[in-house]
Order: sequence, then structure tokens, then C-alpha cells
Amino acid sequence: MSLDKNLIESLIDITSKAAISCYPHLGKGNKILADKAATDVMRYNLNKLNIEGEVVIGEGELDEAPMLYIGEKLGNNKGQKIDIAVDPVEGTNFVAKNMPGAISVLAISEKGNLFKAPETYMNKIAFGKNVPKDVVDLDNTIEQNIKNLSDFKNKKIEEVTICVLDRERHSEIINSSKKLGAKVKLITDGDVAGALLVSDTKYNVDIFVGIGGGPEGVIAASALDAMNCNFQGRFIFETDKDKVRAKQMGIKDLNKKYELNEIVKGDSIFCATGITSGDLINGLNKDERNFYTETLITHKSQNLVSIIHKKYLAE
Repeated sequence: MSLDKNLIESLIDITSKAAISCYPHLGKGNKILADKAATDVMRYNLNKLNIEGEVVIGEGELDEAPMLYIGEKLGNNKGQKIDIAVDPVEGTNFVAKNMPGAISVLAISEKGNLFKAPETYMNKIAFGKNVPKDVVDLDNTIEQNIKNLSDFKNKKIEEVTICVLDRERHSEIINSSKKLGAKVKLITDGDVAGALLVSDTKYNVDIFVGIGGGPEGVIAASALDAMNCNFQGRFIFETDKDKVRAKQMGIKDLNKKYELNEIVKGDSIFCATGITSGDLINGLNKDERNFYTETLITHKSQNLVSIIHKKYLAE
């Protein structure tokens, strides 16, 4: 069974309107207000859909988050049962500082087919299509993965580019890659968009690697799956509280390395609208009357990967 392709237009509208709601907050220094605006708009519009939806990836449980929370029921209960993953603003700092790369993003699957990811970190790796799974592996050293990609793609190591979040925890990855001679593309936030840069040669990123948010990993995986790309992830449970929550969510092996087909099963739709322009998609444009949005949409069963441009009346 596949997801209703008629949902695509509605999902594009939902992320577009959530993105537009951030416009008054661009460069104003308040990421919380921006996040709340997008969340409120996303919730309102998801509740109008003919679906029986449940948030499986959100802002934590109800007692922790006023935002869209894990377990929240959405839709009018008249349609298909679906799981929903949301990130109303990925890159809240980008919005607050009016910097490139902020997006509003959501993904859906049939009920039970999106991995229920706890709000913990994930060690993850993503690489492009047409690369066999045995070329790159999360358990390899970064040097081995770079050398393997260099050999497989018949590229000099100096031409291989890794993308990684600019964090102290990644200093070894960054230093080892540079020492080997590879190019390093550092991003300050936004590891959904960062992971998707492996999807097309025009972005000139061969591998995305490092530790980032687990929920963001699952959201990125849904798009990478539709793009025939590759992804692996392993959750990091550092505290007893994290371990208890993981077991409550059905995770039995806390050290398991998850392959893409274990994170996203069956059909999925991914939708991301640009708030501020980045490598992946362009941000909002506005004239006296209208907002203009750009949205990346994927639908696995339809083999759909497309950029959609829309116009909305500015209120």
C-alpha cells in the first residue's frame, strides 16, 4: 500500500506556510518565537488533513515540549493512518541571525514505517547513489571511507569532499580528513540539509558524517531513501534516562547500527521548504503582494524528486 499522492500538494502548502510564518522573525535574534510560529502553523494545517496521523518524531514528549510532541495525534481521523516526523524550523539559529540554510521540513510514512527516534544524538553517515553499501560504513575510520570512495569513484583523494557539522566533537574527523588531503565542508547547523548534499553531484559532497540529532537523521533518511542514496545511523545513549526512554520506545539493542531500510520502511513522502537560501534550496522571496517559496519534495513510490515553486498572497 502506498501513500496517497494527493497529500503532496497539501504537504507542500504546510511547509511553505510554516516557512512564511518565520519571515517576521528573520534576523530578530529570537529563535524560540520563530520556532513557535512555524510549529503553530504546521499543527493547524496538519489537523485539517484527511489523515489519522501521529507524530513519531517531534520535540520530545508532551511533558517536555510545548511544540509538536511525540505521540501527538493530528488530522481529522478520516483517512489513511500515517506516521509523521516534523522539524518546523531546522536551523532556528539561521532564522534568528538571518543566515543561509534554514528550512521547514516534515516527512510521513504509512503507520509503523518510520523509526520512532528518541531525542538523543545519533552517529550517522550518508553517501550518494550508485555507491555500493560495502564501500562506506559507519564502523570504518574516516580515512578508510575516504580512500574507499576515492578508489570507487576513480577520484583523487584531494577531490573527495566530506561534509560535517563544525563541532568540537568532530575535531578528529576534520583533522584526519585534512591530513589525508580530502576537502572538508563545514556546516554550523542543519544536518538534515547537510546529509542531503550527497544526493546530487552538483553539491560536490561525497560523504556526510558525524554526530547530530537522531530525529534529524530519520527525517533525512526518508528523503535519501527516495533518492536511492545511502544512510546508516547508531543512536548514542549516554544517560540512564536516555536508555530507559529508548527501551520504552521499543529499542532493544542500544548499540545497534541501523541501515536505511530499518529506519524507513515502505513508502514515504519528504517535504522541505526553504526559509533562508542555502545549498539545498532557496529561501523565501517577497514582494509587495506575494511570498514565493521553493520546496524539495520526494515521494518514494512515485519515484518523485522535485523542486516546486509556489506563490502565496502576503497578508
